[in-house]
Amino acid sequence: MAITKLALQPGLYREGTNYSAEGRYYDGDKIRFRSGNPEKIGGWVRLSNNQFLGVTRSLWNWATLDGANLLGVGTNLKYYIENGGVYNDITPIRKVKNPMSANPFATAYSTLNGTITDIATSITLTSGASFPPIGVILIGTEQIYYTGILVNTLTGLIRGYNGTTPAGHTTGAAVGCSILIVTDANHGAVPNDFVTFAGATGPFGGFAATNINATFQVLSYISTSSYSINVEGVFSTSAVSGGGSAAIATYEVNTGLDVYIIGLGWGTDPWGAGGWGSAGTTGIGQQLRLWSADNYGEDLVISPRGADGIYYWDATSGLSTRAKRLNDLSTAAGFQGQFVPNITNEISSSAIERFVIAMGANPYDPTDPDTVFDPLLVRWSDQDNPYEWVPAITNQSGEFRLSHGSYIVGSLNTRQEIVIWTDSALYSMQYLGAPFVWKFQLLMDNLSVMSPNAMATANNLVFWMGIDKFYVYSGRVETLECSLRQYIFNDINISQGYQVFSGTNEAYNEVWWFYCSANSTTVDKYVVYNYVDRIWYYGTLDRTAWLDSPLRSSPLAADYNSRMLYHEVGTDDVSGLTPVAINAHVQSSDFDIGDGDKFAFVWRILPDVNFNGSYVDAPSVQMTIKPRRNAGAPYSPADNPTVNSQDNYSLTRSYNIQQFNGQVYTRLRGRQMALRVESNDVGVAWQLGSIRIDLKPDGRR
Repeated sequence: MAITKLALQPGLYREGTNYSAEGRYYDGDKIRFRSGNPEKIGGWVRLSNNQFLGVTRSLWNWATLDGANLLGVGTNLKYYIENGGVYNDITPIRKVKNPMSANPFATAYSTLNGTITDIATSITLTSGASFPPIGVILIGTEQIYYTGILVNTLTGLIRGYNGTTPAGHTTGAAVGCSILIVTDANHGAVPNDFVTFAGATGPFGGFAATNINATFQVLSYISTSSYSINVEGVFSTSAVSGGGSAAIATYEVNTGLDVYIIGLGWGTDPWGAGGWGSAGTTGIGQQLRLWSADNYGEDLVISPRGADGIYYWDATSGLSTRAKRLNDLSTAAGFQGQFVPNITNEISSSAIERFVIAMGANPYDPTDPDTVFDPLLVRWSDQDNPYEWVPAITNQSGEFRLSHGSYIVGSLNTRQEIVIWTDSALYSMQYLGAPFVWKFQLLMDNLSVMSPNAMATANNLVFWMGIDKFYVYSGRVETLECSLRQYIFNDINISQGYQVFSGTNEAYNEVWWFYCSANSTTVDKYVVYNYVDRIWYYGTLDRTAWLDSPLRSSPLAADYNSRMLYHEVGTDDVSGLTPVAINAHVQSSDFDIGDGDKFAFVWRILPDVNFNGSYVDAPSVQMTIKPRRNAGAPYSPADNPTVNSQDNYSLTRSYNIQQFNGQVYTRLRGRQMALRVESNDVGVAWQLGSIRIDLKPDGRR
């Protein structure tokens, strides 16, 4: 039989079996298709060596009037503004206690009541009365972390903590503790919240004032009037109270979770927050922390989903200035700030019409500023006035309740309208002007959306992921045909659906969705739709947020190591100190001779591959032919010859004619076969062309 060209359709196909997908590509990772041919995706590099705290779920890029290129970064712990590679903390302040009660800090100290070995799993103290529920203790030179206390016994031990050496200890040995119990009535803090102390005096119980007047994360919630903090590297020498009478506590807004936890009742609030042993009354504190952000002119409005109100950051106030609660700013400006929404699911700003819009809010009632939160209510401020939220004939502030669904999931600003998703419907919100202000139109009912960040707009179209399919809105709502639908939705952790986020990669006509695979609680996979070629492909990647902004040279993404990365830069993973190869591959479905009634013998491959974009001498890919006797049978031993470029890419990057192995030799036999192309070397970029194989019939069995 003559040389055969493998004519494979672009995109990955997983809606049928491998054999039924003949003529298509069946598997791949970190590849895309361009002009119908698969190629390795670009690499990524760090924006800067600086890092931030927490897991990022929100990115927002804009420029100020003086040309500053700013990036809003919302994590489960903080909110930052990045400028020039530096992350400026603008996390709002929730409460200031000035002063706290006298001597608000209590140390814990005791002695061992019995000898312990270097592998003991519990420790009995002479008295555990002063010890918090969780802590780090010092006995001799060994640090020990404990996670529970039962009367006088510490349990859940981690021996040799902080790199110290586990050892045996005798009765009466001193047990110092680095944990302080802080007394502050109605503090409202939960574990991981940030609090800054100032004005404390010392020394007391082994702690100096310089150890206390700093910023800490709350270690454990004890009661409405107390919590614990960890003073790293300092251990108590006695059990006393101290700090003086002038200590000040500044609390940042409550932090959120980096994993979604469903449900109300037991465990949703800090244990005993409503009284000892009482069930939680709200699940808000256990939801994933999702920030929404938008511009109001050159300023920024932000809000944590379902947990708080609206915060405003003034660009002229400086990068080190904290965002301030809009209620307080409204009052200071002479407006009725108590009627600004005190909780919302999402905020948006209509850039042209200049409104601040709350998607989900407490309704306006002139007799009660603290009305019950309505998750279907849309409220907006007066035009050109973010401080005025009281409707009147002299302004354009107002509200409208959507009728379909249980709550507003999210919204997206498009060219002519704001598109709003509830959990079961899609609405259009268009500006009319006074006196009606906004027009709301139901676009479609009985649909779904995976998360508040599962939607993106590109090419004047709106795309989003539902709970079992993909959608597109182009003036009408349609189901998006997907060659990977079964594969994706059978391998997704729906309980972590709120971690799903979408973004565009306009340079390649792509919309990306990142999601948690079925057995993962962190984002580890992605799926891509090319809206020009109308094809799909997927891969593995751990990212937490994505933004393709015209103000930045390349798409930005955040990872789980609190790093910001520029994508489509180079060929490798340069998120660390040295480049690491990106393992990329694409594999065809099985092909055969005729209808598979004969075996085929393959003795050579005539490759067609482009190595432009590489930066090493003689870059290469591996081309593997994988044979099997019948559909469903395991693949037999395969040949995987290497195709080497003969060009020197370390000297020049432009070539008119690609030079590589004209042919590579194999020796294998099978009824069905698949072709796999992959690379796992640093500095290699590639794009496939029209690969040909030389095969001939080799009998029927």
